[in-house]
Amino acid sequence: MLKNISPVLSPNLLKILMEMGHGDEIVIGDGNFPAASVAKRLIRLDGHGVNEILDAILKLMPLDTYVEAPVGLMDNGDPENRPPIWAEYEKTIKANEGDKNIELIERFAFYERAKKAYAVVATGETAIYANIILKKGVVQ
Repeated sequence: MLKNISPVLSPNLLKILMEMGHGDEIVIGDGNFPAASVAKRLIRLDGHGVNEILDAILKLMPLDTYVEAPVGLMDNGDPENRPPIWAEYEKTIKANEGDKNIELIERFAFYERAKKAYAVVATGETAIYANIILKKGVVQ
């Protein structure tokens, strides 16, 4: 155990975050996401939800400032019925990184992008369309 680091972050996830470079992406998948079948590197955090992991990661890892949208969400295809968890993500991102653009990524395009991500975090999140991609920025 270390001071000032969330206990949500496992030693394996901390190692992955340290290895990642500028522009690398990490996926945090909900409980339905096919994490094991798409991940180059898989981190299991089954007992936690996506938003608490998002908050813990953003306390340590900056988002990319050189791209239009450093955050991507799996699009549910229904702009009139946004998943409620997206509002939680927006608050968490704003609290840690300020205003950032968030892009919606079509479901199958999200899977393809996830296959190229540096790592995938599998969670126990029960909310649907709760998958998120983060692009790492530069520590200044």
